[in-house]
This record gives sequence, structure tokens and C-alpha cells, in this order.
Amino acid sequence: MLTLDFDYDLPEGAIAERPAPRGQSRLLVLDRAEPERHARVRDLPHLLHPGDLVVVNDTRVIPARLFARREGAEGSFGIELLLVEKLGERTWEVLAKPGKRVRPGMVLDLGEGLSVEVMALRDDGRREVRFSAEVEPYLDRLGHVPLPPYIKRADDEADRERYQTVFAKHPGAIAAPTAGLHLSTEILAALEEAGIGLASVTLHVGIGTFKPVVAELVHEHRMEKERWEIPAETAAAIERTKATGGRIVAIGTTVVRALESAAAEPDPQGSTGEIRAGSGATRLFITPGYSFRVVDVLMTNFHLPCSTLLMLVSAFAGKERVLASYREAIEGGYRFYSYGDAMLVERVG
Repeated sequence: MLTLDFDYDLPEGAIAERPAPRGQSRLLVLDRAEPERHARVRDLPHLLHPGDLVVVNDTRVIPARLFARREGAEGSFGIELLLVEKLGERTWEVLAKPGKRVRPGMVLDLGEGLSVEVMALRDDGRREVRFSAEVEPYLDRLGHVPLPPYIKRADDEADRERYQTVFAKHPGAIAAPTAGLHLSTEILAALEEAGIGLASVTLHVGIGTFKPVVAELVHEHRMEKERWEIPAETAAAIERTKATGGRIVAIGTTVVRALESAAAEPDPQGSTGEIRAGSGATRLFITPGYSFRVVDVLMTNFHLPCSTLLMLVSAFAGKERVLASYREAIEGGYRFYSYGDAMLVERVG
């Protein structure tokens, strides 16, 4: 399978720079019984069935972008660091920009008396750094919202609230689970009133969400590791829903990857397919041909060409149909990517 099989042309003006109010985004509905339908995210409680279970990702985005300058230097904070993974109490793996200026042995000033020493340069270009103190208490004041690189503006105060789901609970993500950004407390209440259950998982979205697929052949791409956790009450809710004929509705590809990764973990007897409470790390790469064990319905945003996220959606709903729906969305003026519109798709097969 070629990576270019998942390519499409997107006008630059279709990329959303700002989000619509929660619930107001357009929703392209794809199910097996009817042609494409156009709705709004606020219609979700009427599009699902009583007895379904909606599963959200309750990760919380941290202000992971920091700006620094060489210690003792005057002038602007012109070096950007993006926190990627915590390695120890004060040590982190980071991305640096411009990378050529950030070399091992350098000490960078971040403000408020916080500094960071560059310890090592890794083969993949990332740096291992050590902060002068634990960085987390400084992030609310010094950190910036890690908006995706295709949003061509600086983050502002509005992004602090809007690039976060209303159910965000566990800090650790450096990118938002963007389908969840559409849901409001009013929509969640309407789902409950309609007899639709709600459960949560945690998958801390990492740098891999922005990592392009550069391999010519899809199977040669390697996913970045992401941490997930399935609470006991969520595992029990999924089991009850499946037993009573309800559907598992994933809000976003991160929920799909968490649930499908958990289902792939063998039990003590070596069996797979059942959701059990627990935690782990996943590099699961879902492409057409994958056999889904858990998820029946997916709400997701419109993703980048040739991305692993588009490949996952194509595996879920059929590549040709998904790409055709993308063309229809472009023609219909839908907004794309993290702050854009969404689609609700039913699993094929």
C-alpha cells in the first residue's frame, strides 16, 4: 500500500485558524444505510441510539511550548523548545527550533529564574535536557499552547480554554484530542438525557500526531509511542454496552487507538479482544485491512493528506468512501484539521 494512496488536494483557505463555538461545527455523517448527510455536532444526541456508549479521551494538554535564550545573552527569547516526554524528575526529551543553535552543553534561560541545560543530542534530532527545577509549576506562566504547525498564528489566551476539551482531566498531552473539542457540557447532558452512556479513557497525545509519513510504503512507517489508561468503570461500561446490543462510539482517533490497543493485550490465558482495565503504551498503526475489535462508530475531524490519522479513518470506513467524502467536504466549504469541522462514520465490515 502506497502512502500516496491517501493523498488529496486541500485549498489553504480550508484550514481552520480559529474554532467554531462548541457544538456549532458542521458534521458530515457517513453510515451504511444512507448517503452522506450534513448536520451539526450539536445534533449528535439525535444521531446516536439509546443504549450506545460514547467514549471520550480525558487527557489534558499541557502548555508544552517554551521560549528561551542563551544564558547571559541579551535580547529576545528566540529559541523554542517543545516538551515531548518526561524522562525524570527534571529531565525531558524536547524538540528545539532552530535546532542548529541548540547544542549539548548549552544553558538556556527561560525566565523567572528557570534555566535548562542541553545534555545530549539524539540521532532523531531531539535533545535531552535538564531543567534547574521541575518545570511543571512554571508552565502556566511561561508555557504556550502547542498549536499545530499548520495554524499560522501565535497562540493567545483564547486557546488556553479552546484547545482543551471540557472533560480534560489528566495532564500529559502535547496536542489536543481534537474531536473532543467539539463537545460542550450541554451536549454531554443531552446525550445522557437521550439514554446514551458516557465513559472516558486517557491517551496522552504525543508528537507523533504531527509526524508526517515519509516512507513511500505505508507499512514502513513507525508510530511514536503514546501512553494510555482504561479505567475499570470504562471497561465495565463497554462490556455492558456490548452485551445489550449498544454501540461503542469513539470521540476521536485517540480513543480508537486506546481501546483497540487495550483489546490487543492478551489476558492471562493469552486471549485478546476483551477490554480490561489497565494501562500501557502503544505504537498501534491502524491501516486498511485492520480488524476492529471494539469501536463501532467514530466521530473525528478531517485530517492531513497521507497522515496516519487519515489511514485509520480509511481503515474504519473504507478508503474510497472516506476520500470521496473529503472531496465532498472540500466542495461544500467544510473547515479542516484541528479547529475544523467533523465527520461521524459507522464502521464497515
